[in-house]
Amino acid sequence: MSLPAAPFGRMLTAMVTPFREDGSVDLDAVAAVATHLVDHGHDGIVVSGTTGESPTTSIGEDGEIVAATKAAVGDRATVVAGVGTNSTNHSVELAEQAAKAGADGVLLVTPYYSKPSPAGVLAHFRAVVEAGGLPTMLYDVPARTGTTIAMPVFEALADHDLVVAVKDATGLFARAAVLTGLGYAVYSGDDANTLGYLAHGGCGLVSVVGHVAGPQLAAMMDAFGAGDHAGALTAYRGLTPAFDAVMGVPNYGATTAKAALQLAGVLDNRRVRPPLMELDDHELAALRGGLTAAGLL
Repeated sequence: MSLPAAPFGRMLTAMVTPFREDGSVDLDAVAAVATHLVDHGHDGIVVSGTTGESPTTSIGEDGEIVAATKAAVGDRATVVAGVGTNSTNHSVELAEQAAKAGADGVLLVTPYYSKPSPAGVLAHFRAVVEAGGLPTMLYDVPARTGTTIAMPVFEALADHDLVVAVKDATGLFARAAVLTGLGYAVYSGDDANTLGYLAHGGCGLVSVVGHVAGPQLAAMMDAFGAGDHAGALTAYRGLTPAFDAVMGVPNYGATTAKAALQLAGVLDNRRVRPPLMELDDHELAALRGGLTAAGLL
């Protein structure tokens, strides 16, 4: 047994965007985090996604982040640029910029807040994909967008040469099996659901916990792909305290990922942009406990 082909790599993390004390993007720290990820089990990186605080970064900053990440990792990993917004014109501009900045692909989330119809979602996806001209991973995360990508949208794009993958954060494992049957490479969009997606034909993971657990998550997937399901489950159980600490609290995502990198000595701060709030000392202590319990600190 082996896992399906993974067009963007198998172990990816949605990377944080570090900030300087004045609130500007710290491109040196961007490069340092990207290098850390590739040195620790990653063959792909997603920038300017939710964990990259993309709603708070400008078009110009997004382009600089892609370029800095690509310069740091070279051909050691794929660089996937998040270009999804709730404005088609804005997303088109981001997709065009990502291609010029050297991205290997784009991550395209469902337009959020406005809750478009399936026809509107399809038109949005087509416009952005064709503008960027890059291999595309669709991102379905209804808990954040308010809209689940309808199956007819997936069916309509299944034969599109550039729409090759789905980051699925719906938790609907049976649907993942249908998507792989349509020819999509399916990535788990939730660390804790990774084994479930692999069991339903998934090919890999776009992680948050991977900021500090890349080798462990990669080894877990390798074990599953090699048919060692018991070993994969043992590895999964060992990581559950980290999943809970990073993703199982109200103030999670970029906030906990940056704090984890600070605890690991990769970043010297855990700054985020409003409206997010960096972890307080109590939250940081809880995070440290979970990461320690998982053997990551």
